[in-house]
Amino acid sequence: MNDMTVGAPERANFSDMKEGTQEDWEIIGGCFREFAKGHPDRILEHLKLLGGDFGGFKVDRLTHCLQTATLAHRDSKDEEYVVCALLHDIGDTLGTFNHADIAAAIVEPFVSEENHWMVKHHAIFQGYYFFHHLGMDRNLREQYRDHPYYERTLEFVSKYDSPAFNPDGETLPLEFFEPMVRRVMAKPKRSLYKAVSE
Repeated sequence: MNDMTVGAPERANFSDMKEGTQEDWEIIGGCFREFAKGHPDRILEHLKLLGGDFGGFKVDRLTHCLQTATLAHRDSKDEEYVVCALLHDIGDTLGTFNHADIAAAIVEPFVSEENHWMVKHHAIFQGYYFFHHLGMDRNLREQYRDHPYYERTLEFVSKYDSPAFNPDGETLPLEFFEPMVRRVMAKPKRSLYKAVSE
């Protein structure tokens, strides 16, 4: 059944990708670019889902993310780093068992290799503070001791992530960070589809 109607957005004609034409992919590429413009909005909306989710902590997950970003910002970290701090736990809702991987995948196209690595591995590094209470090896991070981004990730966890569960801690509002998210995510640096976004 074809649901093409007058005034509806143009759509490709194929039902199997193997049949796609240049014209089809120009239509799809145009839709992709238009949809990509709303990417920061979708990220910010998803981050808001962490509000009210305490998970047993003293502050909810959104407050934790905001405090982590606030601490990094107050310590004069650059905008990209602050956005990574803000989004480092955005994967909590969909990636219960691998939240850091989800967050890392979201920021990867827009950030440096070192910031991506930091976000991807922060869960292992923060485990030093509590894994032993759960019957796990708190020293898992030591496998990365010789990695060039070990110290960067250690600093992130110890200075910004770990102390950001304070009900009385400074917590800048999400609106403060929104322009940073939009700037950092305005254009991908590394992506399979980078050329399509230009």
